Amino acid sequence: MADGRDMEDLPTRRSLPDMATLLGIGGALALILIALVLGGSPEAFLDLPAVLVVGLGTVMVTLASFTVKDVGVTFAMVASALRDGGPGPRVAALKILALADFARKHGVLKFQGQVLNSLKDDPFLQKGIALVVDGLPEPDVEAILAQDIHATQQRLSRASSVLRRAAEVAPAMGLIGTLIGLVQMLGNLDDPTTIGPSMAVALLTTFYGAILGNVVFLPLAGKLDRNGADDTLVRRIYMVGVLSVARKENPRRLEMLLNSALPPAQRVDYYG
Repeated sequence: MADGRDMEDLPTRRSLPDMATLLGIGGALALILIALVLGGSPEAFLDLPAVLVVGLGTVMVTLASFTVKDVGVTFAMVASALRDGGPGPRVAALKILALADFARKHGVLKFQGQVLNSLKDDPFLQKGIALVVDGLPEPDVEAILAQDIHATQQRLSRASSVLRRAAEVAPAMGLIGTLIGLVQMLGNLDDPTTIGPSMAVALLTTFYGAILGNVVFLPLAGKLDRNGADDTLVRRIYMVGVLSVARKENPRRLEMLLNSALPPAQRVDYYG
């Protein structure tokens, strides 16, 4: 029942490793490493020129397609994707229902101080509640929050585009490295000592490009897309709740609105 709940019991954001991403990418890389070790000569797969051509080449070409800021934001979002710290839609619904129930009992001005500070882990929600406390008209609150959601979607979409571009460039740089190695080898057939290093660059650049593109960049881009969809749903849940608080609606009506937006398995029964 809602009556027994306290604002101090609101769910908080936790910063935990995203085990699916770590196990997926880490496991794939570990399997490749095991295969190299079982082959008996893992050191043969280490080649500095190949690393430079594929690694730095991919970064440079990707950077040419975007901006330094875009790439920097992408790195930050990838780091965030490796942490499973965001609230799920059901947790977000319970949190906003608790806030709506509190506002109905005590009034929105009681959000000032400790309650607002307790929302610092959810900046979007804190911002929405602060706008209501400041007395902004409901249409203005809705416009500000909707613009925030749109801007966040744009950033996530751009970051995903950067990773997908890198996934395209990495195999291409691998192919370029292969051509470099073959040209070096064919140009020095009279010197047998150069054939081995040239072939190493030729083959390893393709190997590195395939791993970076298909094992690292594409899965991370997919993770950002999924996180973006979840984040948008959570923010829309918060916006619906904040606007309901601004209109001073009955929280039971808010519960029905939220359940209509939530997947069936995540629907809440706050007043059950």
